Amino acid sequence: MLIQASLQVGKYLVSALPRPLIGGRFGAGVSIRSGSGSMTHDRIMRFMPVFDSPDQASQFAIDQALVWIDTHGPRQ
Repeated sequence: MLIQASLQVGKYLVSALPRPLIGGRFGAGVSIRSGSGSMTHDRIMRFMPVFDSPDQASQFAIDQALVWIDTHGPRQ
């Protein structure tokens, strides 16, 4: 059962966006949000692999978001 939740990673808010596809499978997508108010930036990514469950799609999307944040996030 999918529990829709967002994950705070530093300045980013990561939200999985699983979506049902024809044939009963699921696509993966993710929102990576930063900023607030008029300075909010929301990066949406959709991925090609398909999954048997929304949980699998969500986990894949979150994993990809964490890689993106590690690669493109602020340097410390």
